[in-house]
Amino acid sequence: MIVTPSWQQPSHPDLIQVISSPDKFGNFALSLVSLPAGAFFARIDKYHFVNDRSYATVEASQGRHLELDSDLLYVNHSCDPALEFDVTRMEVRVSHHRRLNKGDELTFFYPSTELHMAQPFDCHCRASECKGRIAGAAQMEPSHLDEYWLNQHVQEQLARKNYANDVIVATER
Repeated sequence: MIVTPSWQQPSHPDLIQVISSPDKFGNFALSLVSLPAGAFFARIDKYHFVNDRSYATVEASQGRHLELDSDLLYVNHSCDPALEFDVTRMEVRVSHHRRLNKGDELTFFYPSTELHMAQPFDCHCRASECKGRIAGAAQMEPSHLDEYWLNQHVQEQLARKNYANDVIVATER
C-alpha cells in the first residue's frame, strides 16, 4: 500500500533512502551513512501529537503518541536494531551494540518506545535473536528486554508493573 507522505521527500537526503514497495507495510529505509555505535543519527523534529496509538505512531510518554512527519517513519522494527529512538531527547542514535554501515536497513526495536502495540505482529526480521511476536514491552519477558536500550517512560512503566506484580504475589502468600 503506497501512502503519499504529508512532508516533502526526501526529508533527510544525506541520511536516509526510502525504498517504496507495493506490499502493505512494505516500505523501508536504508542508511546513506556509516557511523560508529552510539553515534547521533538524526533529530526527531518533524512530528505531531495524536490522541490514539496506531501502527504508525511512536509512544513519547505514557498516553502520548506522536506521528513522525519525516522519512524516519520508514524505520521499521528489528530484534537486532540499527538505531535507537530516544523520545526523551527527541533524537535517533546508532544502536549502542553495533556499527551502522552505508546500505544497512534502518530499524529500531519497537518495544523500546511502546509498552503496548496498537497492532501486534509476528516478527520476520530473521535476526538470530528474533523475539517472534511483538506486542509491546509489557508483553515481553523481562530477560528479553534486558538486551535492549529502552526509553525512560517504558522503563518507568515496566518498573511500576513489576512493583504491582510483586505486591500481588506478596499479598497472596
